[in-house]
Amino acid sequence: MDGIKIFSGRSNLALAEKIAHEIGEPLGEREIVNFSDGEIWVKYSDNIRGADVFIIQSTFPPAENLMELLIMIDAAKRASASRVTAVIPYFGYARQDRKDQPRVAISSKLVANLLTKAGAERILTMDLHAAQIQGFFDIPVDHLYSSAVFVRKIKELKIPNLVVVSPDVGGIKFARAYATRLEADLVLIDKRRPKANIAEVVNIIGDVKGKNVLIVDDLIDTAGTFVAGVNALKAAGVNDIYGACTHPIFSGNAYERIENSPLKKLIVSDTVPLRKASEKIEVESVARLFAEAIRRTYQNESISSLFEIK
Repeated sequence: MDGIKIFSGRSNLALAEKIAHEIGEPLGEREIVNFSDGEIWVKYSDNIRGADVFIIQSTFPPAENLMELLIMIDAAKRASASRVTAVIPYFGYARQDRKDQPRVAISSKLVANLLTKAGAERILTMDLHAAQIQGFFDIPVDHLYSSAVFVRKIKELKIPNLVVVSPDVGGIKFARAYATRLEADLVLIDKRRPKANIAEVVNIIGDVKGKNVLIVDDLIDTAGTFVAGVNALKAAGVNDIYGACTHPIFSGNAYERIENSPLKKLIVSDTVPLRKASEKIEVESVARLFAEAIRRTYQNESISSLFEIK
């Protein structure tokens, strides 16, 4: 495709290479260097004047991943790119989307402002922690869903007597999309969160005894709350427990918690690269979905069919 240029930051180069391969275009040449003090320097080796530029970068911690994306966008605009699209498979800082207590920041709005100010003219992302974050942007946002990829895989497993579980009230719509596509019942875990990364299961709303369950969530960080849900379900008399998670952040003791839990299998995407492999964790790539979205965006075609969740 003449006129398109696809570049990647350093946060998830493996996914960017898969996306470029699916599109049939090589990743553009760029130099990214850290000075001795850690400051980031970016230069595009390719001529991008008048080009439609797509920059692929997930913004999980450390904060340098976000800073690197901002600098890449700024460099592209100053090199006279005709349009810059930030392709952010995992949109970091999305959990701070409102003032849930006094004197705290709404960092997802701040990041939206930074991306726009840097020169991004379109955002392409997947499974935002809160869908309303799209409204924080004054530029178009295309919000893809991993459910199309995951549902296909779950159907292949042919799990009998399946029930889909939402780990909290906020994930109901996300879980309902899976339940509808899998023709399964929907169950809710009612939990309380006394502080960040800590959750207490209060009640399981729905019938799970003797069933096989699939817990679906947009991200897993420390896995403390996720495994608490797994343990509560097991205590309630379920048979096999499966999980599907788009963004495997897996910080702290997440791997140990997952491996020591009664979870049978956890399916994750490659929006965030895994730090290590686990027998219980299986990765499904979302590269083809992003590649199709980039192709349609470049050719000014509708991509609405790619983010249907009904």
